[in-house]
Amino acid sequence: MLSNHASRASTPAFATVVPGLHVLRDVFVNLYYVAADPSQPQGDWVLVDTGLPGSASKIKQHAAAVFGADNPPVAIVLTHGHFDHAGSLVSLAKAWPQVPIYAHPLELPYLTGLSGYPPPDPTVGGGLMAWGSFLYPKSPYDLGGRVQPLPADGSVPGLPGWRWLHTPGHTPGHVSFFHEATKVLVVGDAFTTVVGESGLATFSQKQVVHGPPAYFTPDWDAARTSVAALLSLVPEVAATGHGIAMHGDELRHQLAQLAVNFNTQTRPKVGRYAHQPAVADASGVRSVPPPVVSPLVKSLAIAATLLTVVGLAAATRKTKRKHPYRAPYRNHPA
Repeated sequence: MLSNHASRASTPAFATVVPGLHVLRDVFVNLYYVAADPSQPQGDWVLVDTGLPGSASKIKQHAAAVFGADNPPVAIVLTHGHFDHAGSLVSLAKAWPQVPIYAHPLELPYLTGLSGYPPPDPTVGGGLMAWGSFLYPKSPYDLGGRVQPLPADGSVPGLPGWRWLHTPGHTPGHVSFFHEATKVLVVGDAFTTVVGESGLATFSQKQVVHGPPAYFTPDWDAARTSVAALLSLVPEVAATGHGIAMHGDELRHQLAQLAVNFNTQTRPKVGRYAHQPAVADASGVRSVPPPVVSPLVKSLAIAATLLTVVGLAAATRKTKRKHPYRAPYRNHPA
């Protein structure tokens, strides 16, 4: 198992979390290869999430190395449809036309072209990843009939012994996957093991149980409830969408601290969705609260305005000194 204090340098981009569960770190996001039977390393397997756009070839290459050539997954299952988790979905759907794709019913509008996600809020969380979120792709994917709802009984297609849990907050139809016998949890972005808003933390992969990426989380009440639900599973391993997998007592201790202190330490005090969530249903987003300008942005705007006014006043005084006003001579002859 990976150490709770594993570093970016000691953790390769492709690694084994536990037998039968492999992780590919795609720049700053994780996707997972899950064997149906860990004792049969080249048997059936399922792909959880598809990483960033342009990663299809890399995903297929690692799959062939682990599960054998010409052995596509029996299913692709999505924790959610954000660009960093479903970015290569269209390409993989074309490469593996026979492979079914599954997501929660409330996630389907964003995967079938019906709706875009609520706008990100770059004012929350702080850090480069948050500030740049307004640049991230926002358009929905359109998989049409290729994507279908996860089974209503909670089972995971192609993975006996696993079940999915609805863990909304980060998105309306966000899900996590849990293997009861081994207490292995594939979390998605319900919580992370890195401060995902920080560019430096994302680069270093310094481990800490942290809330969902704040800039893309439009329902903080639901996010808090989801963290509490995942804590109640008493997981042994948490394989997250961002950060290095965590194990054992340290995982459970930090997850408990996150759940207890969620509203005071994780939920933004100011932000677009801090006190009013986006509203969504099976057709997609229905309403979003208006954007909120953070105190920092307000202060910067006020400072910039004052500097502009002072600068203009100084420039005006300088111009008057150089070119003093003289009244026109009115007694000139006609």
